[in-house]
Amino acid sequence: MNIAIIGAGPAGLAAAYDLTKANHRVTVYEAAPQVGGLAGGFKAPHWQWSLEKFYHHWFQSDRAVLGLIDELGWRDQVLFPRPYTVIHHKGQFHPFDDMFSNMPLFLLRHFPITDVIRFGLAGAYLRFSPWWQPLEKYTADEWTRRWFGDNVYNILWRPMLVGKFGEANLPVVNMAWLWARLHSRTTRLGTFVGGFQAFMDKLADVVRRQGGEIRLDGAINGIRQNPNGSFTVESASPESPFDAVISTSSPALMSKITPDLPADYSASLRALKSMGAVVLIITLDRPLTKFYWHNLPKEAGFPFLSLVEHTNYIGPENYGGDHIVYCGDYLEPGHEYFRLSKEELLERFLPALARFNPAFDRSWMKQSWLFKADYAQPVPPANHSRNIPSLRTPLKGLYFASMSQVYPWDRGTNFAVEIGRRVARMVMEDLKP
Repeated sequence: MNIAIIGAGPAGLAAAYDLTKANHRVTVYEAAPQVGGLAGGFKAPHWQWSLEKFYHHWFQSDRAVLGLIDELGWRDQVLFPRPYTVIHHKGQFHPFDDMFSNMPLFLLRHFPITDVIRFGLAGAYLRFSPWWQPLEKYTADEWTRRWFGDNVYNILWRPMLVGKFGEANLPVVNMAWLWARLHSRTTRLGTFVGGFQAFMDKLADVVRRQGGEIRLDGAINGIRQNPNGSFTVESASPESPFDAVISTSSPALMSKITPDLPADYSASLRALKSMGAVVLIITLDRPLTKFYWHNLPKEAGFPFLSLVEHTNYIGPENYGGDHIVYCGDYLEPGHEYFRLSKEELLERFLPALARFNPAFDRSWMKQSWLFKADYAQPVPPANHSRNIPSLRTPLKGLYFASMSQVYPWDRGTNFAVEIGRRVARMVMEDLKP
């Protein structure tokens, strides 16, 4: 069978891997000049490793992507360092590497024992209960306030939710999303030798060796169903017929490029809300801090959500001695940061670095890069499972697989691989003679 895949991110490449392995003809269209999607990276000339445009890592519980890596025989190229995370409280940073060790100790130092007990009981329930469905009818805001209490809610959950989704979505995001984050994540964070781009490039090479074609700089204008049920992919050189098409684009783009979709299905795609991401990457000639991840409450006045010092996770020797800092934020797509230039954002962000290290001086900065994505974090409202579009669209032979459909799990390469392989199985099942 002849199959088109829109998007060469983790989902698209995972689907292409399984389909080409089963001897199907596959053409992957990717608008960018490289594979990887939101997991893609870049490399300065003097670096040995690539660096993710939007910080990424794996968890030891990420069975889908680690299973694929095992299948490919690459597990020896996966690293699991244990970086250090801190939380900001009353002008200081406190260790927060493990929800069940550091956080209780922090609470004991600052709050009554009753808060520690409530934290332990509610946290254990979320960690060990397999039932997320009853939680999705509650917002994360109301559930955490009720069961953790006001102190823990105000210092931990509210800043996380506001930072991730904004104040306007505080009464929107459901508790199943937060359950998923706590239920399976681990303290050790994984990466691939050479960076995520190295992993994506190797996977793309396997797809090509198995007979797949990957067209980079291959933006498409539309997907049309032909009278005989086959599909035409409209691009610079329109190609037809394809027996099936898998789109891994954003819901909004899927609705735009597939005018033949029924109106109700297309409307369900447009109704899916998401946050965008803005990430400013700065290289320094020396370390800024000794920690990896800094969780920052919006009310503390920082101009970004997180400061991530990547080279406190993967050493600077892999980046020509550079010390790399991410300043990142999830924002509504209409936020002014999406309109500002790199230079304008540097003027906003650089003064805040002195709050992490009072000795910081602008002369420490070597280079900087700015990356933006309109579609980076789905927003799941109450009872969101009712809103998830089927992977099989109403047009027979057309499939849609995006990070908006991995719910209740959070977006990431692990669940992108899982949904990509799942939709590939569907295609092969549906196309059986």
